[in-house]
Amino acid sequence: MILVHGLGMSSRYMIPLAAHLAPHLRVYAPDLPGFGLSDKPPRALTVRQLADALAAWMRELGLERAAFVGNSLGCEVLVELALVHPQRVDRLVLQGPTPDPEARGLARQIAGFFLIAPFERWSLAWVALRDYARSGVRRYLQTLRSMVDNHIGEKASRVSQPTLVVWGTRDDIVPHAFVTSLAASLPRGRLAVIPGAAHGINYSHPEALTAVLLPFLLAPQEDSLDEYSLNPENSA
Repeated sequence: MILVHGLGMSSRYMIPLAAHLAPHLRVYAPDLPGFGLSDKPPRALTVRQLADALAAWMRELGLERAAFVGNSLGCEVLVELALVHPQRVDRLVLQGPTPDPEARGLARQIAGFFLIAPFERWSLAWVALRDYARSGVRRYLQTLRSMVDNHIGEKASRVSQPTLVVWGTRDDIVPHAFVTSLAASLPRGRLAVIPGAAHGINYSHPEALTAVLLPFLLAPQEDSLDEYSLNPENSA
């Protein structure tokens, strides 16, 4: 199980989810190049380059194939990984996928962060500020530009692996209409909804997220979406 962080963040805010998953799976949470404690390339890597770097990291560790959970930018990296390195991907969880094609601008993203703040654990703000300071504003903006140009919704229809999209009802960064459309466009996709959760579910609501993830992650691949097949929009 590999956890992939969002824009400007690092593996540190994946720790609560990792702790809940660790009794059931071997869990890895890398820092993508440019973020956290990883090396800082002179120029920010594109979404495609981040996916290639993740595949190279797996090769270095001898991890042939894994299941993945991504948050925010991590979802875009994982969709790219599934398309360009499909042999590495067993199944995907896209939690809070971005960006919404109708609201890609920086101002809209910043406004969304203020709206979700009351529904996240307060300590996430300190984690985020430290991670943003480490990666830098320039890298943040360059990576955001690659996110905006990536068009995850158009690529989703070519992802063949079982994919679970997870959305919190308080996530004002990612509209419900977008995640519904994204889940429907995935050939083997379903949507699970967590009431009261915002964008950083992996940090602020790890127990609720784990309850949704485990039936999907632990099932044989051919059965991994059976629990969701009768009702494509499940709640936890």
